[in-house]
Amino acid sequence: MIFQDKNGGVVELREYASLYGDSLLETGDGGSISVGAHSRIHRGCQLVSCKAPIEIGVDVGLAQNCALYSYDHGVAPGEPISRQPLQTKGPIVVEDHVWLGVGVIVLSGVRIGKGAVVGAGSVVTHDVPEGAIAVGVPARVVKMRSALEPNLVLQQHFGEKVP
Repeated sequence: MIFQDKNGGVVELREYASLYGDSLLETGDGGSISVGAHSRIHRGCQLVSCKAPIEIGVDVGLAQNCALYSYDHGVAPGEPISRQPLQTKGPIVVEDHVWLGVGVIVLSGVRIGKGAVVGAGSVVTHDVPEGAIAVGVPARVVKMRSALEPNLVLQQHFGEKVP
């Protein structure tokens, strides 16, 4: 579903971007969503943009049930949450060739660098550098992809030594 609420901005899907069933792309006051070419947004993902944009780069993969929110509610005392103004720490930017595992949550003001991987179930509250592997709640960098030895990865996957 693509939904534009009152004062919501555009939703732009570039060439060959794929949006699978039961996903929601929604814009509200001050929000917009851009999805780069050849990117894939799988079932159950929610991209909701208010107060700041969500920008998805080229060849990005969002596995099932990812949630990206470019805003949150205020929490000041003495006023119900439903009456708190929406606020943001800034746009969400997911650079080219990023992969977000199943159920990743990305909050406002976060940039995920080119080629980064975020593990399933992680909650991203701070920037993730280019080429990093980040996991956890909150997500933390555990390794750089450049540190992975290709033959070792194949060995771990196939269970045999690869020349």
